[in-house]
Amino acid sequence: MKYVLASKSPRRQELMKLISSDFVVVSEDINEESSYTLSPINAVEDIAKRKGEAVEKLYPNDLIISADTIVVLDDKIIGKPVNKVDAKRILKELSGKTHYVHTGFRIKYLSKEILTHVTSEVIFNQLSDELIDKYVASGSPLDKAGAYGVQDNDKYPIIKKVIGSIDNVIGFPVKEIKEAIEQIKK
Repeated sequence: MKYVLASKSPRRQELMKLISSDFVVVSEDINEESSYTLSPINAVEDIAKRKGEAVEKLYPNDLIISADTIVVLDDKIIGKPVNKVDAKRILKELSGKTHYVHTGFRIKYLSKEILTHVTSEVIFNQLSDELIDKYVASGSPLDKAGAYGVQDNDKYPIIKKVIGSIDNVIGFPVKEIKEAIEQIKK
């Protein structure tokens, strides 16, 4: 049995190394937009499940790990920005507010499956236009749900506080995924 990470995310791949150094990365594209009609929790779990299902056909005897992360403000899903203008809009919308980050993940091994989610609360600082402009110009927000990465906070102080798992805000709640893997291998 090998571990298969069904994700193109370089951040998930880095965090996966905290669980195992021996894994393969295989990712199939799926349409995530169709899940956004569901509630935020159901959407993120549905996307994680479909990402895993797309890969498990290729690796039927291996342990498949798939995940998806969404940012939710006032019950509205905030995805990845489509461009720099959109990233600025999203950051202005999150500025000074509290939002939630949900990561749905699925562990599948043979006939066993664990599908669940982790939620963290994120409180943003009040962001100046100058900070938003510098951060967006760096390019970092462009491939991230909510147009930000908690790992950028030292250089661009956008987050006041995270309540819950910081790994979850990055998109891969290591502790919870590790526990699910141990549980499914029993």
